[in-house]
Amino acid sequence: MSYNTSAVGSGSRNTTRTFEFGRTHVVRPKGKHQATIVWLHGLGDKGSSWSQLLETLPLPNIKWICPTAPTRPVAIFGGFPCTAWFDVGDISEDAPDDLEGLHASATHVANLLSTEPADIKLGVGGFSMGAATALYSATCHVLGQYGNGNLYPVNLSAVVGLSGWLPCSRTLRSRIERSDEAARRAASLPILLCHGSGDDVVAHKHGEKSAQALSSAGFRNLTFRSYNGLGHYTIPEEMDEVCNWLTTRLGLDGSWS
Repeated sequence: MSYNTSAVGSGSRNTTRTFEFGRTHVVRPKGKHQATIVWLHGLGDKGSSWSQLLETLPLPNIKWICPTAPTRPVAIFGGFPCTAWFDVGDISEDAPDDLEGLHASATHVANLLSTEPADIKLGVGGFSMGAATALYSATCHVLGQYGNGNLYPVNLSAVVGLSGWLPCSRTLRSRIERSDEAARRAASLPILLCHGSGDDVVAHKHGEKSAQALSSAGFRNLTFRSYNGLGHYTIPEEMDEVCNWLTTRLGLDGSWS
């Protein structure tokens, strides 16, 4: 699937970039379908890696959609191309945000969710850069629009971020405070953030600061979990936390038929 986006280039000339997304892997619910979650992989990975893990979780009522990011040059790797939801040169609060890439990936996620049945609860989650994209999608849902002003079309019921960070954090609070509706959505949206204290790729402090930025912007239903010594990977204890949290927040009944 490709996605075209326009950006203003030098002078008044418009440039158009096309993002070619890779293969999407789907894990069908083993029981009664109650929720659908798009799960986003980390930098350089692909959707199949996470679909294999998600298939083993004791969550029979969730359908998982695991897309693969476009292959594109990434600044943090000196321009070497790999799968990435957006470009990143430095993981820090002061680093510039690739709004074009974030917008394209958030649109792709929303498009995947928009065809789900009306009675199904929708969510987005991810690991590392995938978590960052999931959190950006959460802000689009709360604000009711993408960064370019287009309407955000889906209603999210849960957001999960593992070992990630929050893009566009500097302006989030002021944007939400301008709208009573955005403030209401922010206060009610359940978010789970998990981060390892030993993460040497996305430092634990970035996860903490992201949680603080979300809280100060009005996200009241936010849970932040730290895992002592955990590096830039996931462990069974963390996935157990995700399972329990999703079951509670989405009201899953656990039925297999």
